[in-house]
Amino acid sequence: MGSDHELLDTLRARLTRLSEQHLMRQRQQVESTCGAQLQVGGHALLAFCSNDYLGLASDTRIAEALAEGASRYGAGSGASHLISGHSAAHARLEVALAEFMAPNLVQGRALYLSSGYMANLAVITALADKHTEIFSEELNHASLIDGARLSRAKISVYPHCDLDALARLLGSSPAQHKLVVTDSVFSMDGDIAPLPGLLSLCEQHGAWLIVDDAHGFGVLGEQGRGALELSALRSPQIVLIGTLSKAAGVAGAFVAAHATVIEWLVQRSRPYIYSTASPPALAHALQTSLKIIASEEGSQRRRLLAERIAQWRHALDLLHWQPLDSSTAIQPVLIGDNQETMAAGRALRERGSWVGSVRPPTVPRGTSRLRVTLSAAHTEAQLDELIVAMQAAEKLTQRIPS
Repeated sequence: MGSDHELLDTLRARLTRLSEQHLMRQRQQVESTCGAQLQVGGHALLAFCSNDYLGLASDTRIAEALAEGASRYGAGSGASHLISGHSAAHARLEVALAEFMAPNLVQGRALYLSSGYMANLAVITALADKHTEIFSEELNHASLIDGARLSRAKISVYPHCDLDALARLLGSSPAQHKLVVTDSVFSMDGDIAPLPGLLSLCEQHGAWLIVDDAHGFGVLGEQGRGALELSALRSPQIVLIGTLSKAAGVAGAFVAAHATVIEWLVQRSRPYIYSTASPPALAHALQTSLKIIASEEGSQRRRLLAERIAQWRHALDLLHWQPLDSSTAIQPVLIGDNQETMAAGRALRERGSWVGSVRPPTVPRGTSRLRVTLSAAHTEAQLDELIVAMQAAEKLTQRIPS
């Protein structure tokens, strides 16, 4: 009995410490569909904190396809893909994804998984082992970091977007197998990895290039194929992970790569083999989402998003807080102090705008920030409202020593 209390007391002390450092996180209960305006706790808020970049999460056509999929295939899959859980809906989605990504793939094939986190673990742990060295971008997403740690490979971290440092690391590595792992769009900074330079180094040193295109797929490129299309890249050494819960507006993720890579993942990737397949209804709905992304309507939504990004970058005028240099839908505003960042978020909420307040360990200590995410669903007037609120919040919020 005493030991039980000691265990709980240890956790309580740790929670108290988090609270003192202004690092406690709280869930907010949303009472409406995902969109540019949300109902939260009985209040209407303009939402600048989701990753619904094309405004598809509440699209009625996708919702109807989801309902149709549930009617046709039921609520769940019942088993893993390698038992009886691989539905015709999953198979059709994988074919559609491979066809969509074909201009940037060599003998390409696609594999659908339940989440982006799972897909990153699946790829890295299947391609790396104790004879591998992984070269990991300094600002990689937590799922890429965790995948590298689970792989038993040697891990070398290279500085953010530093091709020279990576070249030195690759050149001095005696590893049998090499993986360069990076986000395409960095989720907390909004900048884009130098993919052409990374691919050139991988081809020179015989390394795989693993690209997590979570925040690029559907958004970047003329057709929305993401970072590979934007940089006009095509190589059998590229393994791309695309998320389908952000711009695509539904759920899950996919891996697109040479057919041999995908077959290896099917045979040897533990996160894929030992997980129950996602509901087929999601895969059915995603086929509608993919058609919209690939259509002229998708192009128009990307143009609207580009207009909102340009509006934000042109109109925002801050005295002390620092907007980071980003050309993507992710527009962070660096504040630094945890307590001031939380106060800024509250000030924005009071003026009717919800923006993410991001603190360590998600970002490095001393770099807490407001993370503004823009969508094609936002109107010019809504963004003007946020800009006014942001400038007012900066004037009202005093820096409080941590």
